[in-house]
Amino acid sequence: MPGSIDNDVYGTDYCIGFDTAANCAVEAIDRIRDTARSHERLFFIEVMGRTAGFLALESGIAGGAEELAIPEEQVSVARMSERIRAGFTIGKKSAIVVVAEGKTPGISFHLAREVKKHLDVESRVVVLGHLQRGGPPTLRDRVLGSLLGVAAVEALLEGRSGCMVGEVGGELACTPLEETWQKKKPLNEDLRRIFAILSD
Repeated sequence: MPGSIDNDVYGTDYCIGFDTAANCAVEAIDRIRDTARSHERLFFIEVMGRTAGFLALESGIAGGAEELAIPEEQVSVARMSERIRAGFTIGKKSAIVVVAEGKTPGISFHLAREVKKHLDVESRVVVLGHLQRGGPPTLRDRVLGSLLGVAAVEALLEGRSGCMVGEVGGELACTPLEETWQKKKPLNEDLRRIFAILSD
């Protein structure tokens, strides 16, 4: 059964734990936006995700982030700065950049320093860290865990082994274990497109 808040396991659309972590991140984004607006600040909010941007992408959409920095895309500091400046120019009182931790420790602090060179706006960095790994699971994670748990036991009773039970396109799937670590799970292109539209 796939369990990872990073949601980067090939062979399933969602891993157990991802929804709980994403909800934690969105709640934090909502709270931080309140203070960002009242103080007219730019916030860089770093979420977990290891080397994948699933958590940043989905929490960025749900939290209404203006910008996103994920390992799957090259970050242009100049472009990011210009888009943030444009938002402030048309009357926005704050901006949120959701940053996936990626491969580089402290990436959010680096981005904040670089953007500061282009913008005269006060910025802050918040690293959510292990806060995302704890707490009670969401309804979605509880139901997914139950669904996959029953499917895994049924697969074993039917004599199937060497596979991971997951959910793909709303259907149960049994992916060979070697594929789960040999193949890279791609980001959902529709969600990438939606973020681009909503953040424009």
